[in-house]
Amino acid sequence: MACNRHSTIVHSPIVKTGVSQTLAQARKQSVSQLAYALKFDIPAQKNQPIPASETITFDWRKNSAPLQLDFKEERTHIQNVSVNGVMVPIAFESEHLLISTAFLKPGTNTISIQFTAGNLSLNRNEEYLYTLLVPDRARTVFPCFDQPDLKATFQVSLTVPAHWQAMTNALVADSTVAADRKTINFRTSELIPTYLFSFVAGKFTPVMRTLSGRPMTFLHRETDTTKIRLSMDPIFNLHADALRFLEDYTQVSYPFQKFDFAAIPDFQYGGMEHVGAIDYRASSLFLDNGATRDQKLSRATLISHETAHMWFGDMVTMRWFEDVWLKEVFANFMADKITEVSSPDANYDLQFVVDHFPAAYAVDRTEGANPIGQPLANLKEAGTLYGGIIYHKAPIMMRQLERLMGKTALRDGLREYLKKYAFSNATWADLIAILDARTPTDLAAWNHIWINETGRPKITYQLDRQGDKITRFAISQTGEDGTKRVWPQGFEVALVYPDRVDELTVNMNQGQVELGEAVGKSVPDFIVFNSSGQGYGIFPVDAAMIPKLATLKNSVTRAAAYINLYENMLTGQVSPVMLGATYQNLLSKESEELNLRLLTNQLSDLVWNFTRPENRPALAASMEQASWQAMEQEAATGKKKLLFRLYQNIAISREAQDRLYAIWNEQKAPTGVTLTEDDYTSLALALAVRDYPAEGILAKQLIRIKNPDRKKRLEFMMPALSSNVTERDAFFASLASESNREHEAWVTAALGYLHHPLRTQTSAKYLPKSLDLLEEIQRTGDIFFPESWLRSTFSGYQTAETTQLVRQFLADRPTYNARLRAKLLQAADGTFRASRLLYDQKQR
Repeated sequence: MACNRHSTIVHSPIVKTGVSQTLAQARKQSVSQLAYALKFDIPAQKNQPIPASETITFDWRKNSAPLQLDFKEERTHIQNVSVNGVMVPIAFESEHLLISTAFLKPGTNTISIQFTAGNLSLNRNEEYLYTLLVPDRARTVFPCFDQPDLKATFQVSLTVPAHWQAMTNALVADSTVAADRKTINFRTSELIPTYLFSFVAGKFTPVMRTLSGRPMTFLHRETDTTKIRLSMDPIFNLHADALRFLEDYTQVSYPFQKFDFAAIPDFQYGGMEHVGAIDYRASSLFLDNGATRDQKLSRATLISHETAHMWFGDMVTMRWFEDVWLKEVFANFMADKITEVSSPDANYDLQFVVDHFPAAYAVDRTEGANPIGQPLANLKEAGTLYGGIIYHKAPIMMRQLERLMGKTALRDGLREYLKKYAFSNATWADLIAILDARTPTDLAAWNHIWINETGRPKITYQLDRQGDKITRFAISQTGEDGTKRVWPQGFEVALVYPDRVDELTVNMNQGQVELGEAVGKSVPDFIVFNSSGQGYGIFPVDAAMIPKLATLKNSVTRAAAYINLYENMLTGQVSPVMLGATYQNLLSKESEELNLRLLTNQLSDLVWNFTRPENRPALAASMEQASWQAMEQEAATGKKKLLFRLYQNIAISREAQDRLYAIWNEQKAPTGVTLTEDDYTSLALALAVRDYPAEGILAKQLIRIKNPDRKKRLEFMMPALSSNVTERDAFFASLASESNREHEAWVTAALGYLHHPLRTQTSAKYLPKSLDLLEEIQRTGDIFFPESWLRSTFSGYQTAETTQLVRQFLADRPTYNARLRAKLLQAADGTFRASRLLYDQKQR
């Protein structure tokens, strides 16, 4: 359980890089009533410096330690500093501007600074820029107290080219134009933490609408008229639906002065919850007429997630980033609830299973698994806390908590929490204290295994029978690592008979439980564990179920069965060959689009990661035929698109590649499949990575692309897909320079092709340098970049040599950053397992 360590009296924190917890604690005790007034003079040219100034007003409680302002830039970026109207010498050390207590007075103080804004987190492009300051990046742009529990008001003034648009956390107060420059003065924001301070400026198209009395402004750079026409109404309506739901659920009115959003080309995340000015990745919002139902649901969930943050994270903020998962779990938890209401045709339970369980297991099954709650000594490492556990295991945990407490008790507890800590900071311990009073369950004990420990339970069972009747049904759990641990949770077990399904609830609150309700029942044809998709762990697979998967009528039960099978395959309990054959037969039978996405993802994984290269052609030929035939027979457009994508993904035979080339070259999609410009670009990339013998595929596709941002993306990626190894070598070598990594989404997409399984023989030589760069990637990149760098790099490898390379790299560095070590072990888990399954024993 997280605890409030800020009550400890701390004096004279040492000056060192980053923002240490010790420094944060000391400043929280001495600084309050904080306000920033910031001015940025932004030139049109991205390579020109940005002159800036700020005035920081605060109350100071006298102590003997110099006041440290965080600024992760060179000393030369600071021109002058005045304190309470008096110019003072500039003292700068280890990323901190030091203000002597001789210049400060008890009570209200003012510090004014002239400086050049830092570029690291300004994301400057030729025609636009945007800030992205989570978790400790505000200090890379301007001097500040960069910690989440020193909330402040921000008053911003931006001077930009006259034809640019601009957006920040507050409404526009006024603007003036002089020659070709425009100055926009914004109102004062509400109290917000530095990581949520934000501005966007550049050549954007503004769209204004008012829904349910609330005005909204949307900035975008999309040029595809079809995407704009099909997407604009859903984008605004989904935001309005989410706001309406959250106000009703929380009984707290929208807490900020405005609600706007912007679509950023190749934004680093799906979205970022800047107060009143959410940023989204443009491709997540703008969908075309080829979008699947799954893509539309993902958009709805993303919008709901970022909107929920306005209450959870923005209004009530964690005190320290060790509780960062707290805001994310609530955003995901609420997003699932909102989507259930705003998308009534969606299957909420199925969406939850498919979205969260595979992603949570992908981390929690690995040697690098991390707990939901993690200690954090310095904010400079806060980015390493993010990942599949806080985004996916935590919502599963919350659903178990809701199941334990009841929906009403949990909702009422959350309402109390929001009202008590509005515009302030709170910890998980603060919330647990509120919830504990609303349930007889000992939440402290429940909390320990779910929040503070890693890994999954392994569920086993014993079913005794006499004749055709069950005499005993015992279910047991241990840690997957063999430890005797207990995860208190509830889940269901389905007894499947020819004419019915009896679903029994298991209250798994100890090492072994007896399912008395089963005694006396007829022995079923087969059993499906975790049939309602709410239990967490690696569940047993009844072999009798496998040939009868298609007979399961409940789509959630099928999803749970697919996930159970895949997890058992990874542990060696189920053969990859058998699983591939089983799934291939289900392609034409699976009725749910979400389940088909799950199946096609797993099939692609089986082809590329769990089949030896020499065996792939035979498997692919069979799977190509099955996926194409299933696509031709399928009536639903979304499912047809998924099956076509599988076909494109696994195409190895010349026949399949020729067919894909013809589709791309003639721009003539298969009957009933809608392919858009983005789809044809994806096809061109798929052909290029296969070295398809046709001249200039990518060059021709580049000419076809109309949107300038998407053109630049493909131009960047083209050398990584070249058939010339020397060009690929040069591309990889260029990534050693930080300036060539500024578009992180471009980099990781290119790496995925550079290290495609078909290219691993020539790309394996890049692995040592990729590992050597990791610490720099973590230091200079945004929070998800180290993980995406590693996953894009290692996802195509399956040999013992790669496993040995990773093991040796870590063995040679016993003091390596623990969290980067964990990220590497997570990313290499597929390689470890594939090498064991395929090369340590015969592929079964």
